[in-house]
Amino acid sequence: MAERKAFLLRIDPAVWTAVERLAQGELRSVNAQVEYLIRDALVRRGALPGRDLPPAPPPGEGPAQE
Repeated sequence: MAERKAFLLRIDPAVWTAVERLAQGELRSVNAQVEYLIRDALVRRGALPGRDLPPAPPPGEGPAQE
């Protein structure tokens, strides 16, 4: 596996709660969810060539959320 880069992230508590909720709904750790969201955004913008991710479902069509 490729080496991982660690970094400190300061994040708004409301954003943290939303990411945590998404992670739980998709059975991921918060760290994995943050990486997924960043990769998805990069792929959508064409900034991460050669890496394919399935497109994220539109809001409200993903796994059930509380």
